Amino acid sequence: MQKYLTIILVLFSIQTIFPCTTAIVSGKYTKSGRPLLLKHRDSGFEQNILMYFDDGKYAFTGLVNSEDIEGKDVWGGVNSEGFAIINSASYNLKPNNDTTILVDREGIVMKLALQECASVKDFENLLLSMEKPLGVEANFGVIDANGEAAYFETNNFTYNKIDVSDKKIAPFGYVIRTNYSFVTDKNDGYGYIRYNTANELFYEASLENNLSVEFIIQDVSRSLKHSLLNIDLKENIQFSENENKLISFQDFIPRRNSCATILIEGVKPGEEPELATFWNILGFQLTSVAIPVWVKSEEVLPNILVADSSGNAPLCVKALELKNELFPVKLGNGSRYINISKTIPNPIELSSLIDNHCQILRSV
Repeated sequence: MQKYLTIILVLFSIQTIFPCTTAIVSGKYTKSGRPLLLKHRDSGFEQNILMYFDDGKYAFTGLVNSEDIEGKDVWGGVNSEGFAIINSASYNLKPNNDTTILVDREGIVMKLALQECASVKDFENLLLSMEKPLGVEANFGVIDANGEAAYFETNNFTYNKIDVSDKKIAPFGYVIRTNYSFVTDKNDGYGYIRYNTANELFYEASLENNLSVEFIIQDVSRSLKHSLLNIDLKENIQFSENENKLISFQDFIPRRNSCATILIEGVKPGEEPELATFWNILGFQLTSVAIPVWVKSEEVLPNILVADSSGNAPLCVKALELKNELFPVKLGNGSRYINISKTIPNPIELSSLIDNHCQILRSV
């Protein structure tokens, strides 16, 4: 009986894994001189909204599952002090002897951090002071208005800090994390192919001095490059737009369960923290657009990004409708196949929208 129960639990855990691809870029290496904090979110919660909070020490804007109407869990955001946080789940941080039952509290920790922290140091102090076990197994990425940037590979009882300003750790000014951590030698976790893809993209951009908002939104979060297969679907596939060409779609940075992108462009030391820009893509990266917001008040958040009478964000709803056309096969493993002929034109058409948004950002 115990044997069968173990098998069931393992199968359940596999079904509930929702990876993410994340990165931090030091402001010393970006085109704008401002730090960048990325979370390409993969989750079973397709409907995401933005929410404004003023129930803590600092006001902030964060990404929330639309069904979480009270905003108990926040999956990334930025506050009025220019402090920002994201995470990726890690599946190799928990020691074998850790029998903690408390799990999946990453969204709670990030909300508390946005409420209470003004700096990377504040977040480290928060981790030290919180009651253990934390109920987390994650790579937390944080930046602040002082130019500090770091990952905290965090389990229930301990953490390992990765300072992005350390040239020995980040010789090209960036650090990437998918769904495993580097502090442990355990060969568990997920996202090794996505990590390699992202690393190739960031390395090439660093050589071209192109670590920027535009690069991350267009070339990373919408990448159709596969490092293991050594292909780029934007370049290697020839077809007619009306051909309805289905291909296997696995281990790309955008995935069938990708549901949002958070990209926070922080501020230079000495700039007003409120200028930190929260770029977001709701719904599905290949069928949605990037829109910038700032931490001001609930009233200034665009209506298409917040919950309407249905409880969902209109932009997210529309993006998911278009996403449905990209994955037309509904039976069996059909969700693993994408209609690439409908996918390829989207990044090209959306590029002009991205440029427009960036022009707005530069004029503010």
